[in-house]
Amino acid sequence: MPKFDVTLLTSRDFLSAAEGDEFAEIILEEDRLLTIALEKRGLTVTRTNWDNPKFDWAETKCVVFRTPWDYFNRYDEFAPWFEKTSKVTKFINSAEIINWNIDKHYMLELESAGINIPPTVFIEPGDKRQLTEITAELNWDEFILKPAISGGAWHTYRMNSTNIAEHEALFAELVKDKSMLVQEYQNSILNEGEVSYMVFGGKFTHAILKKGKTGDFRVQENFGGTIHGYHPSQEEINFAQLVVEKAKPGIVYARVDVMRDNSGKLSLGELEVFEPALWLRKYPPAAELFAGLITELLPG
Repeated sequence: MPKFDVTLLTSRDFLSAAEGDEFAEIILEEDRLLTIALEKRGLTVTRTNWDNPKFDWAETKCVVFRTPWDYFNRYDEFAPWFEKTSKVTKFINSAEIINWNIDKHYMLELESAGINIPPTVFIEPGDKRQLTEITAELNWDEFILKPAISGGAWHTYRMNSTNIAEHEALFAELVKDKSMLVQEYQNSILNEGEVSYMVFGGKFTHAILKKGKTGDFRVQENFGGTIHGYHPSQEEINFAQLVVEKAKPGIVYARVDVMRDNSGKLSLGELEVFEPALWLRKYPPAAELFAGLITELLPG
């Protein structure tokens, strides 16, 4: 029999929090809330890093991806671990859903399904063109460059014609073995921020407004971004739920990041169904709902 019902997955950096490390303390608090909700249902819960060599993954009924936030810069290690481990335990969300979501090409599928996204172009590994050449054809004033597999604003840059040249060498190095994408920059990010809508079992629960520090388009807390309470309109809720509906079936938990595009329409920044921050601490009932959905999916 497995030793654990649920394993919450993190990275080595977030196993504990050093004194004064508020970011890590928040992560621990989020997982504590979910752990309590799961244990109230009589489940055994543990928490470990994905690259823990001493952990037997066959001894847990399921793995819930929470904060394995070094996977994108260690992807050559993470991908084989993911493939091997998916064969001995259940992943929540499922391995199929995660494999679809981990690469941002999924955005094109959602666009084809009728979801509004910022104008986006992918550049595949080995492309020999310069970034200047690629973007000249697009006629955008400003754009964002980032890898198709990334997180936490890793290798994410905002640029325009005045600073593109200084990024050419970095782009040439990245595109040797990585899919990259460029997106037209949406001005609302600086002016209004980005809203994250949490969706559990297909239903909206709560939302958070994220704003970058002054002059910074990156809204992540580890880059000085701030979060604020947010009460969305029904139009916004419908949009967030529609994004999840148009994605893969069977999504247990999702975070839908949305902005206003340059014409004022709701636009999908990203759908996170792999390892999203969910701000359970801002709406504790979501932890209870999440725990209930996990419980229903457990084998046996």
